Amino acid sequence: MPDQFRLTMAQMNPTVGDLVGNADKAFAAWQMGVDAGSDMVVCPEMFLIGYQAQDLVMKPAFVHSAMDMVMNLAARCADGPSLGVGAPFLDPESGRLYNAYWILKGGKVAARMLKHFLPNFNVFDEVRLFNRGATQGPYDVGGVRIGSPICEDAWYVDVCETMVESGAEILVIPNGSPYFRDKFDIRMNHMVSRVIENDVPLVYLNMVGGQDDQVFDGGSFVLNRGGKLALQMPTFDEAYAHVDFTRTSDGWEAIEGERATLPDSLEQDYRVCVEGLRDYMGKTGFKKVLLGLSGGIDSAIVATIAADALGPGNVRCVMLPSEYTSQASLDDAAQCAHNIGCNLDTVSIAGPRAAVTDALAPLFEGLEEGLTEENIQSRLRGVLLMAQSNKFGEMLLTTGNKSEVAVGYATIYGDMSGGYNPIKDMYKTRVFDICRWRNANHRPWMMAPAGTMVPVEIIEKPPTAELREDQKDSDSLPPYDILDGILTMLVDQEASVADCVAVGYERETVKKVEHLIYISEYKRFQSAPGPRLTDSAFWLDRRYPIVNRWRDHS
Repeated sequence: MPDQFRLTMAQMNPTVGDLVGNADKAFAAWQMGVDAGSDMVVCPEMFLIGYQAQDLVMKPAFVHSAMDMVMNLAARCADGPSLGVGAPFLDPESGRLYNAYWILKGGKVAARMLKHFLPNFNVFDEVRLFNRGATQGPYDVGGVRIGSPICEDAWYVDVCETMVESGAEILVIPNGSPYFRDKFDIRMNHMVSRVIENDVPLVYLNMVGGQDDQVFDGGSFVLNRGGKLALQMPTFDEAYAHVDFTRTSDGWEAIEGERATLPDSLEQDYRVCVEGLRDYMGKTGFKKVLLGLSGGIDSAIVATIAADALGPGNVRCVMLPSEYTSQASLDDAAQCAHNIGCNLDTVSIAGPRAAVTDALAPLFEGLEEGLTEENIQSRLRGVLLMAQSNKFGEMLLTTGNKSEVAVGYATIYGDMSGGYNPIKDMYKTRVFDICRWRNANHRPWMMAPAGTMVPVEIIEKPPTAELREDQKDSDSLPPYDILDGILTMLVDQEASVADCVAVGYERETVKKVEHLIYISEYKRFQSAPGPRLTDSAFWLDRRYPIVNRWRDHS
């Protein structure tokens, strides 16, 4: 029996559907393992097809191509360490589709693990996509018995316990676990429990990178018996680690390696926004973005995120003033663009607005001006920005925060126009915190310069859409600290109206907010995607009907 075992952990960023590119990445990681003298190289869950591929895995041609690529990869990695890689498996006898982890060795499939617990909550829909695999025992790698529960399998006692009772000496867990705020501690607590229950070391390997609304944050680690941390990989970055295990009288033990420092909550949220946009652009083929820079805080932080993700030279801001746009907003927008280092163009909406007003005048004669005219301004801005997006090949970013998205304080086909919203899951009060954090901090992964990006004047002035004289957000909405508190309860915690009143919010205000949430569902249904920061983001986390007459009368 061997006394030493070397494992290469490949914390990588796949692209959904890029079978060739993902296979090349897996091969490159395997080659690192060859060079390091490893016994096994492991890639994350479903790495070969990217995760989550959603209904793409229901297309037989795609699954067959993926399985062919697995065999191609096995042939490429015939002479060297074993390779573990996630990919779907369509059983030719039963016709059942599985989320599988393939162990390749000597040009063949040495073992195949099938996911048992299929997550069916929040962003996950695996019960509809896959069949449940039976619990399995370990596989052999050069005389070492390895158990590989797949992601969700390790969040419960059963699968790990079965593998260890069947002889598994080390648990190696491939994951596709997307970020939400403070999730790392939850993962760690579950994995420590599996180690203590089974008295074997555990390797937790997670992927990195953005896929639509989800960002995978990595943070892979190794635990020894008793839950002692032996190795901690960084969050969000592609990284590789060679882990040496030594057989002792009590079993295998990982030799301690580097321990990356994990960033705090604000930094992680901001990094998710940056990486989400960066990968959304890179994986869809866009190079440049534009956005309307209003002089307000939301567009200012979106411009900063874009510059950090793509570089200031790939970000173009456009000021679209009306007669209600203050000189302070013009100055603040110009200062923000200057701080970031991106271009700022100005396109007045005065002419187009006059033309639309004249065209509608016969129909609107005798009717009082109001929200309709305000929305025309917003929609004209959307038209002008989309025209520039089409003409210059720049993706338009939309800039509504979660507070606005929640209560519909945004104009559909107007300021909601765009291909991606970097702050879609960030409440307004958090936007202020993020702006202050970014002004005070700079990291190597940021492509914009260090220093104050969002001018202090923007952070300190009262929020306004400037669609009428002396307009303030507080004219239509509760103060944001109150609004966000209520939204956190109603949306994130699914609390009742009575729950909100019990903690001190006025019932009339809570009912107003509840009503706005429900009647705005149709807007969210048509809104641009954005990075998920919480486990209650608008899209796959929260699927409410558009037509809905129910209201909470508690």
